[in-house]
Amino acid sequence: MTTPDVSSWVGRTETSDSRLDPGHARAIALALDQNVPGAGDALPPLWIWAFFSVSAPTRELGTDGHRQLGGFLPPISGRNRMRAGGRLEFRRPLAVGVEARKRSTVTAVKEKIGRSGPLAFVTVRHEYMQRDELAIIEEQDIVYRQPAPPKLAGTYDAPPARWQFEIAPTPALLFRYSAVTFNTHRIHYDLPYAIKEGYPGLVTQGTLIATCMLNGFERANPDKKITHFSYRGLHPLISPERFSVAGAIRRHGEAEAWAEQAGHVAHEARILYV
Repeated sequence: MTTPDVSSWVGRTETSDSRLDPGHARAIALALDQNVPGAGDALPPLWIWAFFSVSAPTRELGTDGHRQLGGFLPPISGRNRMRAGGRLEFRRPLAVGVEARKRSTVTAVKEKIGRSGPLAFVTVRHEYMQRDELAIIEEQDIVYRQPAPPKLAGTYDAPPARWQFEIAPTPALLFRYSAVTFNTHRIHYDLPYAIKEGYPGLVTQGTLIATCMLNGFERANPDKKITHFSYRGLHPLISPERFSVAGAIRRHGEAEAWAEQAGHVAHEARILYV
C-alpha cells in the first residue's frame, strides 16, 4: 500500500457550528467548579474547547479512542498523537447561547528527527466567528511521535510565583472534562489502557491544565483583559497527584504562568493582557 504524501493535507479545511448551548456551558462550569454563565454572557476564553466538536461514530474510532486519521488530519500511522501546545488571540468574547462557527485549516505538516525517532508536527489554524465577526484565532500544534516510554520527570525548577492555586486532578474531574469536551482519548479515563501505554495512572488533559493556568491568572488579576495566550506541555501530569498552577507578572502587559509539581515546571504559558 502506498503511503500518502502528507504534505498534500496542507490547506484542508473543515467547519463546525455551535449555538454555545447554555446547558452545556452549565455542565462545563460544574465540571470545573466555576460560576455558571447564562445566555448572553461571555463564554470563558478556553471553554471553546468544549464546543464545536467534530468527531466520528464510535465504530470509527481508533484503538486509542481518537478519531481515525486520513480525513481532516493526515494519516501518519504507527505513531502516538498528542496536542503539544498552541497560541490564541482573543479579539472579542463569544456570547453563550448565540450561534457561532469554527473554521479549521491545516496550515503546516513538517517531519523531523528527534531523540526518540521520527516526529511529525501538524499545525492547525482555527477561526471562531460570531455575528459575522472574527472573535478568536487559534493555532494548535499536534505532534505525532514513535511509541516510547513517556517522559515523566521534572524539567526545570519553578520560579517564584505571585499567585498559586492547588489543583486535584481526580479521576472524576478527568472523566467529566473528557465528557464535556467529547475527548475519547483513552489515556484520560481508561486506567488499564493508560498503564499499557507506559503511564503510572490516568493522564491529566493538556487542555484542562491550560484552562487551569489561565483561570489562575484570571483569579489573581480580575481587572486584566486577556488578549493572547500561548501554552505548551513539557511532561504529563498524572492523576490523582495534586499539582499547582502559578504565575507572575513579568512586565506591564505580560505574565508567565505554569503548572508545577514537586517544585518542577510541567506545563508553561505566556499571557498578554491590557
